[in-house]
Amino acid sequence: MTTLVTGAGVIGCHTARLLAQRGESVLLADVAPAIAAIATIVDDPRVRIEVTDVTDFARLTRLVESHGVRRIVHTAALLSTAIRQDPVKGVEVNVMGTAHLLEIARLHRLERVVIASSTTVGYPVFGDFQGDSLPEDFSLKSIRHRPGSIYAATKVAAEHLALLYRDLYGVDTISLRYAAVISAWSGPGTSVPARVLSSLAGPAARGEVSVIDDPYLVWQGGEEFIDARDCAHANVAALDAEDPAQGIYHIGLGRLHGFEDFVAGVRRCHPALRVDMRVAPQDGFAGFAHVRRAASDISAAARELAWQPTHALADSIEHFAPFCIANEN
Repeated sequence: MTTLVTGAGVIGCHTARLLAQRGESVLLADVAPAIAAIATIVDDPRVRIEVTDVTDFARLTRLVESHGVRRIVHTAALLSTAIRQDPVKGVEVNVMGTAHLLEIARLHRLERVVIASSTTVGYPVFGDFQGDSLPEDFSLKSIRHRPGSIYAATKVAAEHLALLYRDLYGVDTISLRYAAVISAWSGPGTSVPARVLSSLAGPAARGEVSVIDDPYLVWQGGEEFIDARDCAHANVAALDAEDPAQGIYHIGLGRLHGFEDFVAGVRRCHPALRVDMRVAPQDGFAGFAHVRRAASDISAAARELAWQPTHALADSIEHFAPFCIANEN
């Protein structure tokens, strides 16, 4: 049995590695695979790398047919920075790319499609939410709580498409709402958590003062994070789950962290860390207007997917900080 993993970024590569380690055949598809960077995470003959654009329905279909693909993990996406530069391309990749994979799953009666979504779909309700933890099925006003970015809008659309393909056509779909992902590698793409980590760890490793002068990298309240390796484990757990009735799951630590927690984590690795704060937090994480006061409820993922996070924030910082430092050199 072959699993197609779209998107050869950090999460996609770790997912491919986990599947290959248990003897499965994997197609790792990306529009521009960074071969050398991929090899630092997964270098296994059971993983075949394919140059593929998820907007190319015919190419995707040929891959599925020729390699006997039975399951899909869909992580390929344009992130917010790229979408701001080309909004239409972002919609094509994130929405139509997802629709293509769901339609292929319908036509070929695939066993399951796991789709990478994002906690950003819930950001608009933070200003109104009252409670200890945010459920997947949170209350949402369709106008006031509209997505705060085109990226978030594409993730909302992908989730609804997946649920509709499940309801209307019987396609077995699962959407995973990753919290803010902590990751770093030598390949392309830089997340906001990685930028926060790099701004602290890079100068500290050189014995310099870490100057924080970008308001985008500090935040009021808290934010929920997740290690890229835990996202990969969640993907595999979703593939294996016997009765994922809810269909959409929060994948996070289930607790909030502030900028000071990143400082403490980097200081564990670099005790001489010195921070020069030149900006004060004004908004929520990554400049979002609403301040977050509640983490996500991750109990459904434990109950229906048998998944729980294994990497605390400090562990993630210790693991990924050296990659951030290396990328600065």
